[in-house]
Amino acid sequence: MTRRTPGEDRGKLQSLLARGLARGFRTGLRWKLSAAIALVGALVALALSLVVHNAARVALLDSARDVQDERVRYAQRIYDSTGRIQFKTRVDDPELPEDLKSKAAAGRRATFVQEKGEGAPDIWAATPVKDGRVLSLHTRFTDRSATVMKDLDQALVIGSIAVVLGGCALGVLIGGHLSRRLRRAAAAANQVAQGQTDVRVRESVGGVVRDETDDLAQSVDAMADALKERYVAERRVTADIAHELRTPVTGLVTAAELLPAGRPTELVKDRAQAMRTLVEDVLEVARLEGSAERAELQEIDLSEFVTRRVAVLDPDVRVTILHRSEVSTDPRRLERILGNLLANAAKHGKPPVEVVVEGRTVRVRDHGSGFPETLVSEGPSRFRTGSADRAGRGHGLGLTIAAGQARVLGARLTFRNVRPPNGDGPVEGAVAVLWLPEHAPTSTGSFPIVRLPGE
Repeated sequence: MTRRTPGEDRGKLQSLLARGLARGFRTGLRWKLSAAIALVGALVALALSLVVHNAARVALLDSARDVQDERVRYAQRIYDSTGRIQFKTRVDDPELPEDLKSKAAAGRRATFVQEKGEGAPDIWAATPVKDGRVLSLHTRFTDRSATVMKDLDQALVIGSIAVVLGGCALGVLIGGHLSRRLRRAAAAANQVAQGQTDVRVRESVGGVVRDETDDLAQSVDAMADALKERYVAERRVTADIAHELRTPVTGLVTAAELLPAGRPTELVKDRAQAMRTLVEDVLEVARLEGSAERAELQEIDLSEFVTRRVAVLDPDVRVTILHRSEVSTDPRRLERILGNLLANAAKHGKPPVEVVVEGRTVRVRDHGSGFPETLVSEGPSRFRTGSADRAGRGHGLGLTIAAGQARVLGARLTFRNVRPPNGDGPVEGAVAVLWLPEHAPTSTGSFPIVRLPGE
């Protein structure tokens, strides 16, 4: 068993703390509000406790001084009339404070509180008598008064703790309510970002009392509506343009067939056919984005289907079967996905191209320079190729169509790059993985989305 030294543990703790500070610690809103309310409550309780404590102490000391003053006044009358000393008074007490001596010398009766650091203070009272001497009386602050102050301090401490705990509970309640509303708003906004345009953030937040959360939700709803309108308008314009181009492009391809044989004719036919393919791809993307496509399901042996179709699409591609499985899917759309993935690998990657079937999973790998980072992180997008290696030789429609057809099948299409085991060095290839669902989509087009490993 390997034992770590205290220095190693301390170094590991410092490293974790440094990483935490670099990333920034994340705390919930409810705990921030709770801490803020508790801190304010503690400060208010402390201030009130000090004020109450001092006011009570001053009141008790004033009461004790009044009692001493009353006693020394009666003692003065008795002394002046009979010469007797009462109430444990003293004449010309050597311990008499200087302030009282000076006031008695001026012919005034006075009281004085003498603090002695730790413990209860002494309460003094002094008055001049008729023979010119000073009659004084002093006692300790009574035990009863000290007990009252002690009980008062204990009550103030308990009250302060109760205020802090109540502030924490109130902060948790208020912060929890606000945090739940914000989480609902964030979840609804995330659903909108994933394409669920029927979700309304304001309705998801709920609540009767309006606050800033409702204003935020309404702003997000307004932004989602504006983006939806813009997206629909853009999609409609793209589809309309592609549809209007379809007829003249078809005529152009037909006219090119009538040209005399020769190199110029071949170039015209090639460009006309490329334009026709582009128009058809744009129309297919528009149909897929319209969410009106439905799968025509059949039960097929996935490994046998992939083997036969790959042999037709590209005989040079090697197919490896790791595990056989039967799936319910649309063969025509599945073949379209395979064709686009193989065409992308042949066009942008390097041989050998490999296809691996494992259960309901199909992997297509090439050994080229890999997918663009934007495609790996964000997915394919029409008319975006992403990097210099893959730009200028495509329109980004092949993978966009493949991803759209996968959605119709209820499948997931993911992309990643293959890197060396140590993580250093150039990319060693690109891998596109098609995850077919366990349950086929329904006739209405709804289906359970495939969950990837780790989700």
